[in-house]
Amino acid sequence: MTTVRTTTPATPPPRLPVRDKAGALDRGWGGVSPMLTRLAAERATGILVRERGTLHLADGKVVHAESPAAPGADVLLAAHGTLDADVWRQALAESVASTGGAGTGARRLTGAEAVHRAGRRLVAGGLITAGALEMCRLTALYDAAYFALAPSRTPGRFRYGSEDGPDEPAVEPREPDDTPGGPRPIPVADLERETLRRRDLLHHIWPDALPDEVPLTREHRPAPPSLPARRQAVLARVDGIRTASEIARELGRPAFHTLVDVRRLVAAGVVAPRPVSLIEPLPGPPGDGPPVEFVDPHVTLLKRLRDALEAL
Repeated sequence: MTTVRTTTPATPPPRLPVRDKAGALDRGWGGVSPMLTRLAAERATGILVRERGTLHLADGKVVHAESPAAPGADVLLAAHGTLDADVWRQALAESVASTGGAGTGARRLTGAEAVHRAGRRLVAGGLITAGALEMCRLTALYDAAYFALAPSRTPGRFRYGSEDGPDEPAVEPREPDDTPGGPRPIPVADLERETLRRRDLLHHIWPDALPDEVPLTREHRPAPPSLPARRQAVLARVDGIRTASEIARELGRPAFHTLVDVRRLVAAGVVAPRPVSLIEPLPGPPGDGPPVEFVDPHVTLLKRLRDALEAL
C-alpha cells in the first residue's frame, strides 16, 4: 500500500463572497433597482430615466417622480374641488417665468423645481394649505415611483445635475426643506420598501399583472356581487377601451389605488382584460400591415427574476 503525504497550505483559500443580507434589508432589500441603490450610496443629484418614468434625486434622496401611468399632484388637487386646474397652470407658468428669459444667464427650471415652486406660490397665496399640498405631493411621488421602478426591458440612465446640463445656480435662492410647500426628500430605502409592499399587495389580490396595462372589459354574471361605491365608480368606466391608468386619471385618483380596485374586480369575476381577438384589425387587405405580437404571460415574472439576479 502506498502512503501519500500532504502538506497543509500556508494560506487558506479565499472565502466565497456572501451577500450582506442585513445591509440589503437596511437598503429596502435593494432588488428594485440596483442603479438607484448605487446612486443613493454616492449621494448623487440628477434625474434617473427609466422605461416607465423618471425619478429626481437630490443628495441621494428622491424629491420628485413622474410617470405617464400616474396622475400628477395637480390632478389630485383639482379632482375634488380642492384647487382649480387653471389656478395651478397659472402658478406653474409664473414659476417658470420668474427665472428670467433667454440671455439672463439662468438655467431653465427642471420639472421638479417648477412643480415645487408653483406649490409654494399657492401656499403663500392662501389658495391651499401646506398640509394638503404635501399630502398630494407625497401621494403622487409614491404613485409615480411605483410605475417608474417597474421591471423594464431597457436599462435606466442617469443624468447628473439638472435636465439641461451641469447644475448652475438659479435666480431664486434655494429654500430649506422646512419651507411651507417645499419638497421633503424621500430616502431610497423607504421608497423601495413601499414599492415592494405594493407589489406584494397586488400579487396577493390577483397574481396576473395583465389587467394593469391593457383595456378592460366587463364580465356579465347572473348574480354580480355587491360592490362598495369606490369600486362601482371604477366599474362604471370599464368600457373595453379605457385602461386602469386612464380610469385613474379620469377619476382623479392615484393610479396604484385604482390598480387595487381593478384587481379586486378581476378577482370577483366582474372585470377582465380585453382579449386579443377583440382588437380591431387594421384597414386594408388581409395579411397587410405589421404582424400581431403576442405577449408571453410569463414575461413579467421573468423580468422580476432578472432584476433580482442582477441585485445579487
